[in-house]
Amino acid sequence: MPERSESDSRKLLRRLRDVLGAQSKGQERLDQITHLIADSMHTEVCSIYLFRDPETLELCATEGLKAESVHQTRMKLGEGLVGRVARTNTPVNTADAPAEKGFRYMPETGEEIYSSFLGVPIQRVGEKLGVLVVQSKTARQFSDDEIYALEVVAMVLAEMTELGAFTSDEDGMRALHRQPVMFHGATGQEGAAEGNVWLHEPRVVVTNPVADDPLTEIDRIREAVGQLRVSVDDLLSAESLDKDQKQVLEAYRMFANSRGWLRRMEEDIQNGLSAEAAVEKEQSAARARLEQVPDAYLRERLHDLDDLSNRLLRILTGQGADTGAEMPENPVLVARNIGPAELLEYGRKLRGVVLEEGSVGSHAAIVARALAIPLVIHARRVTTEALNGDHILVDGDQGIAHLRPEETVARAFRDKIAMQTEAQARYASLRDLPATTKCGTTIGLHMNAGLMADLPSLAGSGADGVGLFRTELQFLVRNKMPRRAELAGLYARVMDAAQGRRVAFRTLDIGSDKVLPYMKPNDEPNPAMGWRAIRVGLDKPGVLRMQIQALLRASDGRPLTVMFPFISEFSEFQQARAHVLREVHRERSLGHVVPDQLEIGAMLETPSLAFAPQAFFELTDFISIGGNDLKQFFFAADRENERVRRRYDMLNLSFLGFLEQIIARCASYGTPLSFCGEDAGRPVEALALAALGLKTLSMRPASIGPVKSLLRRIDLAQVRAVIEQARADGDDSARPALMEFLSTRID
Repeated sequence: MPERSESDSRKLLRRLRDVLGAQSKGQERLDQITHLIADSMHTEVCSIYLFRDPETLELCATEGLKAESVHQTRMKLGEGLVGRVARTNTPVNTADAPAEKGFRYMPETGEEIYSSFLGVPIQRVGEKLGVLVVQSKTARQFSDDEIYALEVVAMVLAEMTELGAFTSDEDGMRALHRQPVMFHGATGQEGAAEGNVWLHEPRVVVTNPVADDPLTEIDRIREAVGQLRVSVDDLLSAESLDKDQKQVLEAYRMFANSRGWLRRMEEDIQNGLSAEAAVEKEQSAARARLEQVPDAYLRERLHDLDDLSNRLLRILTGQGADTGAEMPENPVLVARNIGPAELLEYGRKLRGVVLEEGSVGSHAAIVARALAIPLVIHARRVTTEALNGDHILVDGDQGIAHLRPEETVARAFRDKIAMQTEAQARYASLRDLPATTKCGTTIGLHMNAGLMADLPSLAGSGADGVGLFRTELQFLVRNKMPRRAELAGLYARVMDAAQGRRVAFRTLDIGSDKVLPYMKPNDEPNPAMGWRAIRVGLDKPGVLRMQIQALLRASDGRPLTVMFPFISEFSEFQQARAHVLREVHRERSLGHVVPDQLEIGAMLETPSLAFAPQAFFELTDFISIGGNDLKQFFFAADRENERVRRRYDMLNLSFLGFLEQIIARCASYGTPLSFCGEDAGRPVEALALAALGLKTLSMRPASIGPVKSLLRRIDLAQVRAVIEQARADGDDSARPALMEFLSTRID
């Protein structure tokens, strides 16, 4: 690039910095900036359009167009040339704007007399903030140097827009990160919480976008890139890395050692940007390019480049993961995603969690359920919008998060929490009472658990026992395989905490979405139906035997209940059961105490097991229906896929009919049967399950009170009659009929 262009660019940025640093109101600043840019670019017009909402651009300042059109002219994303720049995140450069495809004539601006048009996006790391435009009467194509200069200016405007430099109460343009925002996500864990944002990875804030001394800034960027390269090499030298982790770090190293990446940032610095602003400009440009690429592999590299750029920014600014900020009162964790070990480190101090990614069956969701923390997943862009300390409301029931809510919203939300608290107080009075219906049927209500932190809920919730203890969590939160002695100690503490109540230990359920950090992942097209759970245990018997030995030693002569997950055929259960019996014999031969009573059961999570031979039902000591998996396989609807998982109702009469077949088979062979899963903890669903004949349900601790309260007020024979009538009427689901029935009988 010619030296003259570089000097002009630096001169413009210095003048721009002086304007931004002056004591003036937001609108006054914007007006001065448009005048300055038009003068420097030798154009008659300069206009700044900012987003008023995610779909609407507003003309916020102009030099050359009619003044009365400011804050009056608006356009939708993609509308006109300005909207096209915003939608595509790419410049539009034309010598004859009115003839350009998509041109929109806005008579209130008076722009029809201007022929040439150059518009560039105002964006910050993928966040669309607005569009910067210059126009002139003379028909001319703007040069590459002029486009580049305008992009550099737009970068500075993006940083200052982010910092609220152009806000004005008079025109209603409020600062970013100050407006109320509602995020529609999905439910990861039910519950409601109010608190303040705590970012898992704090945003890097660039406060010095313009620099006077390019040589000093180039030295800074080179030194920071050098540190970055060393840190990536150090990570790659770790022995504990698996194949996928190495691939990600190799991509990091490729970007970190890219001469083109560093050269482009140095050119930006030569033109007046600080080292930090140059990193963000390159990151934003790369995002804009890659977001247009359909190839999934290249899009994945976008995340690698994002992570690498953020690492470099933290080195430059010193704003690392530990910024010195104190965690606020009532913290609500906000993150793109988070692992189970990291979430456990925060523990019960968190009031809620909001994630951009995640899934209903993810490790984080499992831990959030164990800790009874409301969790919202798929809250797109929440990490971009939220700042540490922001007021936030988490509605896990609806899958919604309210960031910086209006007082009316906060008041309604507090009323909801108060009602839930009042209901929980009512449920507490039922804690020691049995879940006996009006018709005299007593339903056993058990709780699901997976952490020692769950066990205090056993007595407080009124649970009859633990219907499912997820043993995989102890494997997922570690960086290496736990030892047998460690597991035996943990399982013994679980039994101690249960104080004689039955605990059903489910053996390791890994695979699908639950991959151990130290286990080589398998690239499977459909992991939910792949190599998982008991299939892994039987193929890798060493781990299964080690876990069984730990359970036997933990029991220390007490009753022990072992449950195998994802059994799909009789032979799998026979093999798994044989492992247990061999280990019992081995422990006895070594002189160790063995359980005085041993139950070996299976989870029915695949439709195939419902049709197993009679010998299976006679051999197994009990069966637990795994409702979450069984429902997804019955309806062929992936429960991790938000597009389909909510379309299929547990109260669908076909599914209820299938459950009736299972209940009837178990009853004919005298096989104890229970139902475990999210649906067991929903009062209406639990009522239907009890009416079908299920005598034991297992759910999260917080659900036991509401389920018990409803069961104690209902005659199951009447519920059964409602279901039968819905079937006779040809309904798809029993839900409408049940809801109508309950509305006339429940206060």
